[in-house]
Amino acid sequence: MRRRKKTTVDINLSDPQYYFNRELSWLEFNNRVLHEAFDPRTPLLERLKFLGIFGSNLDEYFMVRVAALKEQVDAQVTKLTPDGRTPQEQLDLIGERLHPLVQKQHHHFDQALRPQLAAQGIFLLNYIDLSQEQRTYLQTYFHEQVFPVLTPLAIDPSHPFPYISNLSLNLAVVIKDGVTGEELFARVKVPKMLPRFIALPIETQTTPTSLSKSRATVWAGVPVEQVIAHNLEPLFPGMNIQEYHPFRITRNADLEVEEDEADDLMLAIEQELRKRRFGGSVVRMEINSSMPAPIREMLMRELGIDPTDIYDVEGILCLRDLMSFLELPLPDLKDPPWTAIKPARLRRVNEIDVEKASFENDDNFFGAIRKQDLLVHHPYDSFSRSVQRFIEEAAHDPNVLAIKMTLYRTSGDSPIVQALITAAENGKQVAALVELKARFDEENNINWAKKLESAGVHVVYGLVGLKTHTKLTLVVRREDGHIRRYVHVGTGNYNPKTARLYTDLGLFSCREDLGADTTDLFNFLTGYSRQKIYRKLLVAPVNLRDRMLEFIQREVEHQRNGRQGRIVAKMNALVDPQIIAALYEASQAGVQIDLIVRGICCLRPGIKDVSETIRVVSIVGRFLEHSRVFYFHNDGQSDVFIGSADWMPRNLDRRVEAVVPVEEPSLAQDLQEILGILLADNRQAWDLQSDGRYIQRCPEADQPEQSAQKILMEMARSAPHTPKKTTVERVHLSLNSDKPELGELS
Repeated sequence: MRRRKKTTVDINLSDPQYYFNRELSWLEFNNRVLHEAFDPRTPLLERLKFLGIFGSNLDEYFMVRVAALKEQVDAQVTKLTPDGRTPQEQLDLIGERLHPLVQKQHHHFDQALRPQLAAQGIFLLNYIDLSQEQRTYLQTYFHEQVFPVLTPLAIDPSHPFPYISNLSLNLAVVIKDGVTGEELFARVKVPKMLPRFIALPIETQTTPTSLSKSRATVWAGVPVEQVIAHNLEPLFPGMNIQEYHPFRITRNADLEVEEDEADDLMLAIEQELRKRRFGGSVVRMEINSSMPAPIREMLMRELGIDPTDIYDVEGILCLRDLMSFLELPLPDLKDPPWTAIKPARLRRVNEIDVEKASFENDDNFFGAIRKQDLLVHHPYDSFSRSVQRFIEEAAHDPNVLAIKMTLYRTSGDSPIVQALITAAENGKQVAALVELKARFDEENNINWAKKLESAGVHVVYGLVGLKTHTKLTLVVRREDGHIRRYVHVGTGNYNPKTARLYTDLGLFSCREDLGADTTDLFNFLTGYSRQKIYRKLLVAPVNLRDRMLEFIQREVEHQRNGRQGRIVAKMNALVDPQIIAALYEASQAGVQIDLIVRGICCLRPGIKDVSETIRVVSIVGRFLEHSRVFYFHNDGQSDVFIGSADWMPRNLDRRVEAVVPVEEPSLAQDLQEILGILLADNRQAWDLQSDGRYIQRCPEADQPEQSAQKILMEMARSAPHTPKKTTVERVHLSLNSDKPELGELS
């Protein structure tokens, strides 16, 4: 008897077997980050960087995600995730996956990268390996620079166990009283204002015989905690130092602000930030595996943690600090330097000082936008000479009447914020929505909000229950007796520093419909509005979810009617169950779907009768893939969007987001070209398998290596001085190829 093929009616697309766990998927992303530290094709100091990023990512993961799961367990939450797991089951699986990864990270640094650094003349030494001359130097350094800022804390019946601050590096010290013979315990915190690695002067930088080298010493130094540990006697005069053991803890650091009960949101968040400095419950302790059981058990008891919360490592703790080695002047051990290019369309824009510029002619930023919408792609296109220049010109242009802007994250010395202050001082109406709830940037944003307010900028803090995550600027300008509105919609933050490290897109336009939509959205953010209809923008939580589902369903209808359905979407994370179920339905109908998802992906591709036509690729490289692009073929009348939203419940339901259509044909073609290049990557691309594994692509024997990021850098560098034109030679994103090749997109 022949088996009947399952139909969509037979398959429950909400079945947990069709979903990956969000937390475990994130760990797989961080594993791909760690892989870059193992890849010999990655320059040596960049490999240290990726080790550091892996560690830094884990710090935040524990402070937020693991902490939240622990809170759910304590609250006896039993609600299942879409993949059918309880909070406790997730914590158990996190530990099973993460303990080996952390050991792998530390082992690789100690056994592989440390010797390779030594071969390049970079010696991160252990104190016990130093010569007497080097020890003498560090003893002097300790007494002059370190000892005065240390505070030993005794622990006994009259000295309760001290508070251990979040992410602090500490020494657990066992001491014996020289008079009574009593064994005592103390804690010494390693102050964060000290350099993590103490450099030795050139004249003492002799190489230990245990290490070989192929060139002269460039740098040598010792971890600061070892310098402290080997010079503890002055902290405990008359005592005998028995042993010491470094340890580091991580605490719950997520903020809890009841916005609807807070009369002053800024004050409420400032109070929560004070709590964060002291931190919540401990969620992780990192120790050396040599720490004896009695000390380990005492710390567990005093910190209120379980054995599963302890991460034993070999070697030094807190490898995130290795990123400081990128400051060494060794260009041959780093990625080639990259200088962002001024976009071709802006190369005729007057570059003189904005304070002296003339704004009456067309040789300014506004004139360039009036000619045609402008798309910028960072870090290939310069942020400072495009987005920053746009806002600075608006601040000084006497024809500009108003500037409105959202600020989610920006740099500590932000030229963007300074431009807004200048605009207010120049008499313009300036409104800034500063999102105080941007995680780990709350304090920075509070400081900027206060400076903006003191300069006369209208500052608002967003909506109750919603984070304002959209990246949006509106400039209102008087031209020939009329008002014209200029808009910038981006995928990334208004931060010139991260714009050099993150790939992001931005659209400049003065189209009336976009200007009207942006005005309506700012009125929604700053005033009272129940705006439900937007002309062009897709806005969360208003209509973004529904419109995305409509676009997916439209591809299904095209496919069912004999026309080819095609979806390509690029984002940071894909988590939303409703969107995933819609993609499954589209795949069941035969729609070809490519998803470029850098981090978390809860969709399972390649499942028979469910997701056979879906491919998921993750690209982890020199730049952090941060842009969001959504392409729907629409029977040849393609729709292409960029914006700030991932396909996650928080972005679709709990954040204010804006996604904009790119309608200028040449710019839409540019985006298709970018997507095609990313899909053709065979250097830093990883394919997600149906079992949750990621397999890194490798070039075939007769195939050249194709790194999408390198190709996009080269394209920016060789871009003509005039804008590209849409021609028949420029091939659209392949709709049929199983594996798009770069040649199809040239």
